[in-house]
Amino acid sequence: MMSTRKTVQMTIEELRGAVASLDNAIDARFDKERERGEVEGEVRRINTDRSRLAQELDQAEFRANRLEEVNREVSRRLVTAMETIRAVLDR
Repeated sequence: MMSTRKTVQMTIEELRGAVASLDNAIDARFDKERERGEVEGEVRRINTDRSRLAQELDQAEFRANRLEEVNREVSRRLVTAMETIRAVLDR
């Protein structure tokens, strides 16, 4: 039969083990929450970047369309100028 002293010591050791396990679980939970917060922050940064890039893309498409229009106008004017020059030279 175990003495009361040994039973108390075993119980204290079990309690210490349980507290250590609880500490580890709490630390793991805090780490997980911190990582989750970091991931959420990264997702926010990615969404911000995506919005900025989408806006920049829209602006680039607008500029490209405008350049196409200007290019067509310049081309039309060059054709008109060449036709005028030919007409003058043919006289």
